[in-house]
Amino acid sequence: MALKGLNLFTNNFQTSRSALTCTYKCGNACFNECGNQTDNVYFGDLMSRRNALKAGSLAVVSVGGAAALTAVSAPAAAAQTSSRGLQSSNGNSSSSFGTGNSDVKFASLPGMQFESVAPNSEDAVVIPAGYAQSVLIAWGDPVIEGAPAFDPNNQTAEAAAQQFGFNNDFAGLFEHPTDSNRMVYVCSHEYTTEPHMFPDWNEESPSEEHVNIGIANHGQSILEVEKVPGSGELKRAFGPLNRRITGETPHTFTGPAAGTDLLKTSEDPAGMSVRGTLNNCAGGATPWGTYLSGEENYNQYFTGGGALTGRNLEYGQRLGVKQQGQSERGWELHHDRFDLAKEPNEFNRFGYIVEIDPFDPDSTPIKHTALGRFKHEAGTVHIAEDGTVVIYSGDDERFEYIYKFVSSRKMIEGDKAHNMGILAEGTLYVASLDGNSPESEIDGSATLPTDGAFDGTGAWHKLLTANADGTAVSHVEGFTAAEVAVYTRLAADQVGATKMDRPEDFETNPVTGLTYLALTNNKYRGVQSESTRWNWEDTTEYAPVEANKNGLVLEMDDDHAGESFTWNLLLVCGDPEEAYTYFGGFDKSKVSPISCPDNLAFDRHGNLWISTDGNALGSNDGLYAVGLEGEHRGELKCFLTVPKYAETCGPIVQDERVLVNVQHPGEGGDATFANPTSHWPDGGSSVPRPAVSVVWKTQGGKMIGIDR
Repeated sequence: MALKGLNLFTNNFQTSRSALTCTYKCGNACFNECGNQTDNVYFGDLMSRRNALKAGSLAVVSVGGAAALTAVSAPAAAAQTSSRGLQSSNGNSSSSFGTGNSDVKFASLPGMQFESVAPNSEDAVVIPAGYAQSVLIAWGDPVIEGAPAFDPNNQTAEAAAQQFGFNNDFAGLFEHPTDSNRMVYVCSHEYTTEPHMFPDWNEESPSEEHVNIGIANHGQSILEVEKVPGSGELKRAFGPLNRRITGETPHTFTGPAAGTDLLKTSEDPAGMSVRGTLNNCAGGATPWGTYLSGEENYNQYFTGGGALTGRNLEYGQRLGVKQQGQSERGWELHHDRFDLAKEPNEFNRFGYIVEIDPFDPDSTPIKHTALGRFKHEAGTVHIAEDGTVVIYSGDDERFEYIYKFVSSRKMIEGDKAHNMGILAEGTLYVASLDGNSPESEIDGSATLPTDGAFDGTGAWHKLLTANADGTAVSHVEGFTAAEVAVYTRLAADQVGATKMDRPEDFETNPVTGLTYLALTNNKYRGVQSESTRWNWEDTTEYAPVEANKNGLVLEMDDDHAGESFTWNLLLVCGDPEEAYTYFGGFDKSKVSPISCPDNLAFDRHGNLWISTDGNALGSNDGLYAVGLEGEHRGELKCFLTVPKYAETCGPIVQDERVLVNVQHPGEGGDATFANPTSHWPDGGSSVPRPAVSVVWKTQGGKMIGIDR
């Protein structure tokens, strides 16, 4: 279809992320010099990538919103065609869900039959009519029975280690192993924003107690929850599975780097264990009953990078570690391990996929070095029919890469001990992509090329293989396998990986077997500057928008355990009134605006759900559903929006309920602990608290899975 609008290109939006969020969430990654200074455009000389993928069926286990599904076969090419208590809808929804033709009704797909929520800036979770919501748990609420009641004016590290942590991101929901009336909720706590946590935070000289409270508010929460009869609501409960994992909890290593000199420190001369996990972002659930969590912007917790040498120095610069001076949180003032001039290898012990067993509170979390070390976003699991396990992960920074790990150990149903070794054996890959349209047709305006699609082919390039006997092989000249595992970006540079626009979450469709990738944004794409510090790169068919501030969603028909794929862009996000946006060919007058896709999930019908981070269109972030098949392909509707300045994280979409983690509410640029810009979820004059929102249907039928 022709693109709507007379304006050819007006992508001049600004993200809603505040400077404070940028500082404490990612260490100002988008404002610092770009780490990727390589010129590794892939010219197709490594292998031919312009052949179509072979036809056939795909076997898939999808982990959408952390709910693992049973493997099914499906055609591979199908998709080419407020208050803390109970609260009803805020009434701010629209049945027309579009920017025009408001008198036209459209029969949405099963699973998407709700009234779309209109863009807004309310200090509330806004949901459609016919739905209700409550808060499951918020920052400071007790996770461990007997934990002190939360008092933001009188926090302690000892209490924080027993309470729900700060800025919850990834979410998972498991069936309880022994009680059918309960479930097990898990989540990661990505980062802390100390100026909003403490009334007396001193950034120049933070106290040791404030530092230790911050460390305790990182990590993971595992929580038993009770089902509320007759609805999809959940209530927090105490039980033997409840657990807090913090920045001090012991973790162990597996894979090629474990036990090598690269991981050895004065505290751990064996190079086999480390205290804590940091900046845990998106992840995924495994069918054998564990979950994965990606360590993302861990560079910001360290300083002293200028004292490093060799590849440690090179990789520290690539990841953006502070070269000298005090870090933002000042942890090194009280803990030497965060000063790389004193402990140069401590930095190498973060940046991995972490595996956690929520059903064994005495288990030690595992950092899997075979899956590489970068700024992990997602650890999404796909299981092939023969039991091969595939883990997809994005490296969330501008002009970085997409990866997958293909296991050599097959999954055995019901054998957890065997399956817990799967991520220590297999091959790590990085991707390159090519478009199939003439370069002259990709001009930065996102005008569709003459073939009617932004599409092309891709290849996976081997980086390392970890063997069952504990040995490992590097596939990159000049790198040992351990070095590939620790300096993964540098190895990926060498094989010609493709620079992407902030690759974040992956999910595989449980119905079709196609895999989807959220590319959040990259305002430097195609924007030339006198300075090379932004690593300018032109627009391409897989990134066709100049100054891409609203993001993309890419669809992959991947030979999951193989080395080739085809791809196309499902969404070029933004305001549907703008000419450059694209919604899979769907009528743009009937879609919701969407900006900055981040986390992904699927419902059982095969509809894709997208949460956003940093809406650049003047509205709060939200959760959206999009159809993928036939005439509904590209139909996009907003299901909910989160409070002011908040990010929508960790969506879980089930027939009975939808859960979202509401991260950093009220984190506006002028906000302080004493003068917050949000009072969600407690209302009144309370400080804002990151929390978990549960939404369920009240007017008959299932929550989301409404069958026509």
